[in-house]
Amino acid sequence: MGNRLENKIALITGGAAGFGKGTAAVLKREGAKVYISDINKEGGEQVASELGVSFFEHDVTDAERWQEVIEEIKTADNQLNILVNNAGIGYMGDVEGTTNEAWDLVHKVDLDSVFYGCKYALPLMRDSGNGSIINISSISGIVAGHNFTAYNSAKAAVRHLSKSVALHCARTTKLVRCNSLHPVFAKTEILEALLSDTSNDMLTKLERQIPVRKLAEVEDIANAILFLASDESKMITGTEIIIDGGLSAQ
Repeated sequence: MGNRLENKIALITGGAAGFGKGTAAVLKREGAKVYISDINKEGGEQVASELGVSFFEHDVTDAERWQEVIEEIKTADNQLNILVNNAGIGYMGDVEGTTNEAWDLVHKVDLDSVFYGCKYALPLMRDSGNGSIINISSISGIVAGHNFTAYNSAKAAVRHLSKSVALHCARTTKLVRCNSLHPVFAKTEILEALLSDTSNDMLTKLERQIPVRKLAEVEDIANAILFLASDESKMITGTEIIIDGGLSAQ
């Protein structure tokens, strides 16, 4: 076990799988006390038991539940230093094929939840001293695709929201930072769900789009989150960290 996050308290949404689960393991390993939250109660409890972290059942689109989760952390620890807004869903559809219901849902889960997290966690993070908000966006928030209309929109908005939050934090805290993280296609449950409705060679096509010719691994994203969560990145705020194997350099 390391000590890069010693004495820090972390909350990771979407912690039952994928980036959330991987990040919880890494932050715990580096000394943080970790809370994970997820709408998937069974999966969240299983991960919490496996990793030795705490779990909240949490619909991240519910503003009232956000306030309850933060209050429970305050009661237990009176401190929150790291917030990882990771919960999200994927959706494929062009502008004409995307239903109004899908548009609303993607923005509620992928964007509104990030707003709620920043809004309701910030008072406790401010009182806790310096800290780090890490909002998980996507390379789809940088580079658009014709068939990711809602997802592109929500993830691009997370990028700019993070900048606004960072500037607010710079004025009102000493110092809570806020950055967005933009992973390329990665081996997670979200990608698997998207690929279940596509042809069998889609994975190969995705890999060919990435100059390094491979998908990201969960640990690639978890290690970047660790850096942003630690004091090693104390001068990094209001920016985006792109983990895309060179895709956006083309």
